[in-house]
Amino acid sequence: MSTRDEASKGPTQPTPLSFGRTLVIAPHPDDEVLGAGGTIARLAAEGERVFVAIVTEGRPPAFSAESVATVRSEAKQAHTLLGVEETFWLGFEAAGLDLAAHSAVNSALSGLARSLSPETILLPFPGDIHKDHQLTFLSALVASRPHQESFPLRILAYETLSETNWNAPYLTPAFTPNIFVDISGQIDRKLEALACFASQIRPPPHERSARTLSALAQLRGATVMSEAAEAFVLVRWVLP
Repeated sequence: MSTRDEASKGPTQPTPLSFGRTLVIAPHPDDEVLGAGGTIARLAAEGERVFVAIVTEGRPPAFSAESVATVRSEAKQAHTLLGVEETFWLGFEAAGLDLAAHSAVNSALSGLARSLSPETILLPFPGDIHKDHQLTFLSALVASRPHQESFPLRILAYETLSETNWNAPYLTPAFTPNIFVDISGQIDRKLEALACFASQIRPPPHERSARTLSALAQLRGATVMSEAAEAFVLVRWVLP
């Protein structure tokens, strides 16, 4: 078949991700959209079941009850838009996860993992500057230990603008991605989901802006010759 014949077929469809039932663990609401919103939308569009666990939420006096309710409402809108099946709020204190008993966070995430039996877990990168992200990563790994009857086969760490990029070079782990998910067909949906978090986004050039998030997706996509992508660091992938 000639090259012209091949070209006449048009663009090929992406191969399904085949992540299976997926749990996305976010230290704070909107981290899941910043780091994996396009992947969530793609998985849902491919018929996979996607769940989100939000580990912390604001508490007075640092956060008013009104602001907490607003963020919850924003998250619900964003998750509905992306196709999330269910969102779990674990209720630990935002910016205070280090004050909670580590065993309590382990227990909460382990119980959720046992209940959902995810095949894939997406979690924050351990080198993020925010300690909530670091502790969430550790507890998520505890919940994913392979000595259990059921455990996730795939664990991927995502990058969160305003956290991953502000780490200390050469002193903390560097985000060097080795897994890329093509989200060319989902980048608009990701940006729509970000827009749901009106209380959290900022005008450019702030990292939490639609323009910056779009630029990162284009950069990650250019790395693998696609229009847009999300990047991850592979933590574990078990091939049965």
